[in-house]
Amino acid sequence: MHTVRPLVVTVAFVTLLLPACAKQDAPAKGAERPEPVAAPVAEAAPAVDAYALDPAWLKSFAPLPASMTSTEHPAPAAQVTLGRLLYYDKRLSKNQDLSCNSCHGLDSFGVDGQATSLGHKGQRGGRNSPTVYNAAAHIAQFWDGRAVDVEAQAKGPVLNPVEMAMPDAAAVERLLKSIPGYVTAFAAAFPEAGDAAVSFDHMATAIAAFERGLTTPSRWDRFLTGDAEALTAAEKKGFVAFVQTGCVSCHSGALIGAAMYQKVGVVKPWPNLKDGGRFDVTGQEADRGVFKVPSLRNIEKTGPYFHDGSVSDLAEAVTLMARHQLGKELDGDTTDAIVVWLKALTGTLPMAYIAAPTMPENGPETAAPDPS
Repeated sequence: MHTVRPLVVTVAFVTLLLPACAKQDAPAKGAERPEPVAAPVAEAAPAVDAYALDPAWLKSFAPLPASMTSTEHPAPAAQVTLGRLLYYDKRLSKNQDLSCNSCHGLDSFGVDGQATSLGHKGQRGGRNSPTVYNAAAHIAQFWDGRAVDVEAQAKGPVLNPVEMAMPDAAAVERLLKSIPGYVTAFAAAFPEAGDAAVSFDHMATAIAAFERGLTTPSRWDRFLTGDAEALTAAEKKGFVAFVQTGCVSCHSGALIGAAMYQKVGVVKPWPNLKDGGRFDVTGQEADRGVFKVPSLRNIEKTGPYFHDGSVSDLAEAVTLMARHQLGKELDGDTTDAIVVWLKALTGTLPMAYIAAPTMPENGPETAAPDPS
């Protein structure tokens, strides 16, 4: 927790020293009268940033990386191209009516705007579908962190009976091998694999390679890299309120969150909490009600909020977090100021990168949709 120093605003005042008006004797006859001395001209005071931010506060944050690839996950172009196809392909679901994009709409900041998403046969998932944007840089995937990275995460929904409901990995592989265009695309993406190029694991690797390019830089990043005018005075004021309230204890770094786990209701118990959170993964009682701290990037666009999607209003979400996590009751002005700054975290969607591709056509052996 960073120590927050009081905000100091320095205002320049200009003082004009006027000549005294004391009575003087008239000059002697014949003496030269002195030339009048012009009053000094005051220079305009420099503009003052009323919300100049303490550099110590900004050290807790970092710009969004340009790429979420790594030595371990390089995301070659051929894998990205294949992953884009797979991300949009509804044939990866049992009834061929759902794709990754159904719950994580790329043109709507990676969400579907619902509390919980619709899956196979109209079933509802148990948790809110988080945004896929910038997710590859998170500490882990899913609210409970059960997948270590996006490569592991990409396998889950395809086989989940409530979501895309494919019966098993073998069924996915048979489907992909039945589509000639995919056989060609997998061979290009995984040339070293030979006849084993089309596989369930490679499917997940390709989807993840595409997702590693889903970044959304914002004005906040421009500000952090030196553009002092990238934020308005109101947004800077909101950031000050965010830090002084204590939100930075969980929401910091390049993602403004997504780097740790935290119990929901640290100070004041969370109402109607039924979800075990990480307890369902670890079995450790200390993890009951613990969830991955969400990133606040694009938070304006990714509601409804929390693991259960129970809150649709951003100001209400801020109020609840302050109350239950920090034990603070925020007044309306403070809440509104924080929301103003949060909206500055809305980034730019990579429209060319996310353009929906033309899908490869079915082959003669491609399975039909199965609504059962």
